[in-house]
Amino acid sequence: MGKKKEPSLKERISGLRLPKDEETFGVIKKNNGNGHMIVICKDGNVRTCRIPGRLRKRVWMRENDVVIVEPWQVESDEKGDIVYRYTQTQIGWMKKAGIWNG
Repeated sequence: MGKKKEPSLKERISGLRLPKDEETFGVIKKNNGNGHMIVICKDGNVRTCRIPGRLRKRVWMRENDVVIVEPWQVESDEKGDIVYRYTQTQIGWMKKAGIWNG
């Protein structure tokens, strides 16, 4: 029995959830209550985003958390859904890999 090999940065990044098609990175700036947040997105828009029911009580969101936002089809520049929240460790990996520079 030997030591467990620690995964490389490339392996860690490959396991992360990254934005797909229309999705974008964002940072939560304000909690409006009732599952709604003001999010500054990387595409330059400020959106009012909601936390869907499947995440509402499982993942707690706070100000300055990095999230993935999926814009709505209607009013896509103003509203969206939060689909994923990154942990501080995951943000560190993304900074080292050059994916996130916030």
